[in-house]
Amino acid sequence: MTVVDAESRFHVLAVDDSIIDRKLIEMLLKTSSYQVTTVDSGSKALEVLGLREEGDDSSPSSSSSSPDHQQEVGVNLIITDYCMPGMTGYDLLRRVKGSSSLKDIPVVIMSSENVPARINRCLEDGAEEFFLKPVKLADMKKLKSHLVRRKQPQLQPQEKPLPQQQKLEPVPQEQKPDQASQQPAEDAPTPEVVAVSECSKKRKAAAIEPEVLSSPVTTNPRLPSSGLAVET
Repeated sequence: MTVVDAESRFHVLAVDDSIIDRKLIEMLLKTSSYQVTTVDSGSKALEVLGLREEGDDSSPSSSSSSPDHQQEVGVNLIITDYCMPGMTGYDLLRRVKGSSSLKDIPVVIMSSENVPARINRCLEDGAEEFFLKPVKLADMKKLKSHLVRRKQPQLQPQEKPLPQQQKLEPVPQEQKPDQASQQPAEDAPTPEVVAVSECSKKRKAAAIEPEVLSSPVTTNPRLPSSGLAVET
């Protein structure tokens, strides 16, 4: 699977009441190979996420339908403008983080106004990033780090069984060299046996030498003892 195929699986929900800014963020997200859904208000964003607008998530119908609807949409990240009529981006952030089924979805805030107090409040209440408009393509690369970091806990349980299988494999391999080293040791003669065999050889040799030396020299009885040459 290529990097583009892996990133195209991520679905980003973009929220902005300005059609120009909404088209710009949609183009940047699609250029970065993300799936994009755009809405023009925070209330429509809640509908896409399966939440009601004004605290109606306490009713049984909304609490039971929210998880199912959220799984169908499959939103992996929300990027929203801060200044919007009706529901601001900060209000949408609080609603998402207050939902038990949606609180783990990363939320990024955008604004054309650089107000430090506003930025700090959004970051303290759960926003992953705060982008200043106009949003650039370099800002889209920052979204990937939050998406990958959210996927890591799902991969760790699958990697845990691998070290356990590697520990079990070397057990029979360590026994084979020990058995192989013990078998030649049993067949090989010990130093004591070699010493006994050498001693027995020496004893046999010593017993043969006196017999050879003590045996009398026999002479041919037909030959004269005077040592004269025999005529033929």
